[in-house]
Amino acid sequence: MTVNAQEFRNAMARLGAAVNIITSDGEAGKVGFTASAVCSVTDTPATLLICINRNSSSREALLANGVVCVNVLSAGQRPVSDIFAGATGVKGAARFEAAEWQTLATGAPALVGAIASIDCRISEVIEKGTHSIIFGEVQAIHLGEGHDSLIYWSRDYHEIQMRKAG
Repeated sequence: MTVNAQEFRNAMARLGAAVNIITSDGEAGKVGFTASAVCSVTDTPATLLICINRNSSSREALLANGVVCVNVLSAGQRPVSDIFAGATGVKGAARFEAAEWQTLATGAPALVGAIASIDCRISEVIEKGTHSIIFGEVQAIHLGEGHDSLIYWSRDYHEIQMRKAG
């Protein structure tokens, strides 16, 4: 049985995921994009993976820089997600003007106010179909204050409220 691409995309739309801005900086320039295809791989050594479309305008610079920062967004950061997703027409390094940034170990931009910023060196890239799977070994982590989370599910943004203790 062959599954067609649209049927697969419809099924994946039912898989909720955190909204992240993936950033990189280095000799190839500052780039970033919005992604939900991010997951942990192992905690020893701490490694995660990111999927990026091979046609993404950020891909070449990100790979050439060799570093990425996964910025997990809070509910209030949806406008920044839209900018980095290309929904507003803002392109390239101008996208970074929409928020405040800091750096951790690698020099990749870490979003101030993110729930978490996970700073990585690219350790491996696997090409599969239309995407590159980037493995990043974690170099530093910054945990933000507890905030409501932003997820992408059923082709739209949703907020997940943090439970209050007590």
